[in-house]
Amino acid sequence: MIGLLANLRNSVGVVLLSLAATSLFAADPPLRIPAVTAYSAPNSNGIRLSETGTKNWRGSAQRLTWYGNLPHPGELSARLLVRLPKETQTRLKLTVGEQSLEAAAQGVGPDDTTVLEFGPYTLVRPGYTRLELVSLNPADQFNGDVETLELSGAPTADAHFNLVPRRNCASVHLAYPVDKQQQIDCFAVEVTAIEDPVGTFYMACGFHRGYFGMQVNSPTERRIIFSVWDAGSGSNADTRDTVSRDNHVTLLAKGVGVHTEVFGNEGTGGHSHLKFAWKTGEKQRFVVTAEPIPDRQTIYSGYYFHPERQEWILISSMRAPKDGGYLRGLYSFSEDFNGSNGNLRRKALFGNQQVRTVAGQWRELTVSTFSHDATGRGDRRDRFMGLEQGMFFLSSGGFIDGYTEYGERFERPALQAPPAITPGDLPPRIGLLPTQGE
Repeated sequence: MIGLLANLRNSVGVVLLSLAATSLFAADPPLRIPAVTAYSAPNSNGIRLSETGTKNWRGSAQRLTWYGNLPHPGELSARLLVRLPKETQTRLKLTVGEQSLEAAAQGVGPDDTTVLEFGPYTLVRPGYTRLELVSLNPADQFNGDVETLELSGAPTADAHFNLVPRRNCASVHLAYPVDKQQQIDCFAVEVTAIEDPVGTFYMACGFHRGYFGMQVNSPTERRIIFSVWDAGSGSNADTRDTVSRDNHVTLLAKGVGVHTEVFGNEGTGGHSHLKFAWKTGEKQRFVVTAEPIPDRQTIYSGYYFHPERQEWILISSMRAPKDGGYLRGLYSFSEDFNGSNGNLRRKALFGNQQVRTVAGQWRELTVSTFSHDATGRGDRRDRFMGLEQGMFFLSSGGFIDGYTEYGERFERPALQAPPAITPGDLPPRIGLLPTQGE
């Protein structure tokens, strides 16, 4: 038997129930939410998580939080499955919305699962709900390895939680329809980050051979990134060792302070980045150019408008084999490449999308359609596109009620003026040549 104490205190209360007590779990199978799908706070990496749940979670400094859409009001019961060594005690508090209840338990064996029961809670406001687990144990005391949170009651009907270990919010995209007959040699986009937690990549200028945008790598490091994919098998290879040399992208030039290397694991190709502390809320400007050259090759260059120097700078130029064409497949996106903080919202504005034809004519791209990755298809529905301040916005994460339908079309107001970019504004393709090994 699993020994559980019974007690009840005040409205916040302490609820300590024995397994013999009547439970809402008796009627219907509970909704089982794996611990590995939860988030750690305040440090997003403060609680170790694995396929089996938490690992060596101790003390009360870090808390565990789940988020899910509970679409119906009513009574909700919860129970927690925890691995706890024999005779080890734990006390935990589970908050559902604004209501908190406590439970305690004592382990009965090294391979047995201990159950803590909470509830009932009264859910008044349906929708996305935060469920937060806090330790009431002394500092550095082992809290137990949490395996699963189980929910039962009327609010769980049609409920939606992410039930897979991948905790990233969905990647979301803007696709810009362009006449396939047009030969486009220049693509310009402006991006303003509104919310950008660590692990965010806002890609401004995406095209069939590469991508160009801005990234948050840590609390103290941000980057401007320009990358071009290899040809042939490089489009899906994990390492460049398996890609023949005639498919390799070649670095031609890079700007001062720009780091270059080869990348893999998402296809292979050439990568370049400038470490620069671009600012949240400040408009960032990007331009990609394409120059076809003989032997079915194209030179792709990424230019960034440096907000402090107030001039365009070259990030890098790369020669792409087995191409020989202009820019096509134009798009922008927002990505969470971290996962540990996929509960936080990422939001940015994308505006003043312009393309230039080989004849020198600029054209605004005022129409875009919304799409998302496989995570947005079922695991995470908190993904949006819309119009704000005359620009498209992309938003993902935050567990916000509602969503945007895949394929939905939006149109922004036209600015009716070409971007302030002339050939003389963009620096020539010169710079520090790559050192050996780059």
